[in-house]
Amino acid sequence: MEAKSLIQIISEGEFLQIVQAPSNLFFKVSALFCEKLKDGKEISRKFYSSLIQETEYLESVLDEHGARENKTWSFFSEYVACVRNLSIAAFYIKHILDRYPYYNLGESEENAQAFHESAYKALDFLNTSILGLRAEVVRTGQVNGLEISEELFSMDEFSEIESNKRLPRTILEDEVQEEQERVIELCKKYRKVAKMVKDMGVERNDDPDAFRHVIPSKLDEKLVRMFKELVHSVQSEYDTYVKNTLLEQARADLKNMRGYISMPLHLLEVVLWLCHFYERHEDDIRHGECKQQISRVVNKEVLLRQIFNFGFHYSKYYLQEGDKLVKNILMGFVENVRAEVPIPHPLGFHARPSTFISLIARHHEGELHMIIDEDKFNAKSVMSLLQAGGILADKGYQKVVLEGSRQAINDVKILAQNNYCEEGEFPRQLSYLRPNQGNH
Repeated sequence: MEAKSLIQIISEGEFLQIVQAPSNLFFKVSALFCEKLKDGKEISRKFYSSLIQETEYLESVLDEHGARENKTWSFFSEYVACVRNLSIAAFYIKHILDRYPYYNLGESEENAQAFHESAYKALDFLNTSILGLRAEVVRTGQVNGLEISEELFSMDEFSEIESNKRLPRTILEDEVQEEQERVIELCKKYRKVAKMVKDMGVERNDDPDAFRHVIPSKLDEKLVRMFKELVHSVQSEYDTYVKNTLLEQARADLKNMRGYISMPLHLLEVVLWLCHFYERHEDDIRHGECKQQISRVVNKEVLLRQIFNFGFHYSKYYLQEGDKLVKNILMGFVENVRAEVPIPHPLGFHARPSTFISLIARHHEGELHMIIDEDKFNAKSVMSLLQAGGILADKGYQKVVLEGSRQAINDVKILAQNNYCEEGEFPRQLSYLRPNQGNH
């Protein structure tokens, strides 16, 4: 007996009956969205969440029944997906604006005002685009035979003002083992992602043509998602190991750091969804009648400006400002110590071990010096270490003293225990040296 397929082909008429109910929910919420904007009312996070929820539900019904691969329903499905994407981006912008006072960024009034103006412009653009896309959903739905209900949800179902009331803070401050070391590693991770975003070399530009070749060749949804996940990892570690600790209570700069994590995280969420929209729905990348109509509804030049001049620009800006804060936090944890280590065997401090020590010195905050008869040599400079190596060889010394941060000294000790990796094998703790091995 032949196995029967679990997939049953239904008629478009049957599907029309299936999709009517979830469409009604979407049309009721989105109609209220239109009314609120027409009346000049602000859209709350709660409302965006409801719009996203109903859009996602409708989209899931469409996808489950293969609507994207059906000529009759493909346009309808595409427009619904567009509404969802832009609604999510709008939600995150509204979330940032609502939470901004609690991030304790300490920005100047001028910078704060500039950001808010840019954020509201981006939000206005997204709201207008959602309205236009919703009109296309209605139009294509009517063509396909959907009944478009004029019924609205009650205004009372959506609060115009979101409460910022909080429960009293009664949780006990935790003492986390090795909390200082956790903070140091956390700060290093933050600085790493800040550098990665900065090194992209993407700057503000008033010419949208300058951005067209950037997406997706240089910056795309996949890369933005990676940046977002890296920042999210920092936030998760902060909340696990730093939040509500005695150390956090004692240091206001750590609480400020949390805000400089949240801001770029949510801004990267905005960039992610706008990149997704551009790559998937705009006709610069994908062509077709539907894509052309989307481009007429959602101005691609303005969209590109919002991606780069708002979302990515401010993601980078807050990461760089946070980097300055994090650098100062790290300096506050620097504890200078001295340690005696053996000379590399058998060639002393030639180029290879000198380079490794220099990389260690630059990897950690604070200074690191090699001390010979109370003369100090800057360990961040390979040339300085080579000079020191010559003196050590002339004097016949078999050991040398280093002075610097405890973290740097500890890594030098590990390096020395492995004879400065002269054999080319790197211990796990010094894996950050490995990429530079081939250059020296």
